[in-house]
Amino acid sequence: MADERTRVVISGAGPNGLMLACELALTGIRPVVLDLQPGPSLEPKANGLVGQVVRMLDQRGLYQAFTGDDNPPRPAGGWMFAAMPLDFLCLEDNPMYAMLMPQPRLVRLLADRARELGVDVRWGHGLVELSADPVTVTVSAPEREYVLATDYLVGADGGRSPVRKMMGIGFPGSTSDTVGRLAHVHIPDEFRDGPGALNIPGYGRLVFGHTRVDQGGLIYAEFEPGRSMFGTFEFGPPVEDPPMSLQELRESARRLLGANLPLEEPKGPGPHALRRINGWNTRHAERYRDGRVLLLGDAAHVHSAMGGPGLNLGLQDAVNLGWKLAAQINGWAPPDLLDTYQSERYPVGRRVMMHSLAQTALMTPGPEVGALRELMGEILAFPDVARHMAALLAGSDVRYEVGDDHPLSGRLVPDLTLDDGRRVATLLHGARPVLLDLGGGEAADAAHGWRDRVDIVQAELADRPATAMLIRPDGYIA
Repeated sequence: MADERTRVVISGAGPNGLMLACELALTGIRPVVLDLQPGPSLEPKANGLVGQVVRMLDQRGLYQAFTGDDNPPRPAGGWMFAAMPLDFLCLEDNPMYAMLMPQPRLVRLLADRARELGVDVRWGHGLVELSADPVTVTVSAPEREYVLATDYLVGADGGRSPVRKMMGIGFPGSTSDTVGRLAHVHIPDEFRDGPGALNIPGYGRLVFGHTRVDQGGLIYAEFEPGRSMFGTFEFGPPVEDPPMSLQELRESARRLLGANLPLEEPKGPGPHALRRINGWNTRHAERYRDGRVLLLGDAAHVHSAMGGPGLNLGLQDAVNLGWKLAAQINGWAPPDLLDTYQSERYPVGRRVMMHSLAQTALMTPGPEVGALRELMGEILAFPDVARHMAALLAGSDVRYEVGDDHPLSGRLVPDLTLDDGRRVATLLHGARPVLLDLGGGEAADAAHGWRDRVDIVQAELADRPATAMLIRPDGYIA
């Protein structure tokens, strides 16, 4: 017999699990979030968000709250693909956005927001066993073990997801033959060569971001004074022992650069990154849903971090799932609505893995790859190719099948400003569907009976793209 009962349990209080919890709380459903860690993780992982996820945060009012910038997000002038620069300044409608923010800070902000919305986040409470029919979970807590019954369980518990494993959901894929090393370091000032670059005697200029060399690649970024992120990756078998050290990173850098770079202990308080990563996993869960158990974020898909697509993919999973799960629980959903979480998001995960694997291939050693990169560099300079790559990396080429052939249907709503000065993004702060009537009230009149679950907004727009738009809570046009 269960000790407690709740509507939704989320296993994992990382950014994806917390984002889903906030989405559900906005609909009046307050889940229980379990995490074995005693508090928000301080481990340095991602350093920011890129792509459509930045606009998604804007649609919840979180971009402004998290950055302190009252202005709308501004597109990034460029990005990179397999350490090759991409120039997006030539694009009239640039979909690529970037927002620098260390992952530990993002988690703290989302945890604070979840608490404000009344979510029960239980730090130090880890899921140790589950039963799928009906759904019950056994939870290990500091002073006791208890059983929690729930209508739905969401595994947001990372690439090694216990929920996925307990449900017997396969996780096929591949692991690259690489060894990555990453650390926060201090680099003496005499090696600096203007903003975001180093001048290394015996090698030359090392710029911000990823750099490919014949034997592997390097990562360099200084997000704060005195503490740079520096990493290497080399192609070869795994290295298990001894534990990663700064000296090991120096030696790896020397092999790749052919020169010495004095990497020193980082300045300021930690925690500081210092880790070795054997292999880049590219794996995809066979299914995102098994009855009343669902997978989210890294539990459903893992891939190389090159280009930073992870949070763009996982957080949008959370927003896609949130309104559908809420509709199911509230009794509003048609029978197959929750199934569309899989049918809509699974292809997006596959597409991210495609370009992630392509980038890995373009970083491998060999003169043939060098020649291919030279050719790719020429191709990437064409404006149409740059437009395609911006859409691919930002995720703005995602179009859901919604049964309507209008060019906007199934796509993320454009960042429109209405004639009265309101931005459409602000209409979505409450995570509710919005019927935006730009045609004088006919659509609003037709939808009058849906006011309990749809916000009906009548407005004017001089250059309107449609007479009316029904916008889903995740910002996509239905």
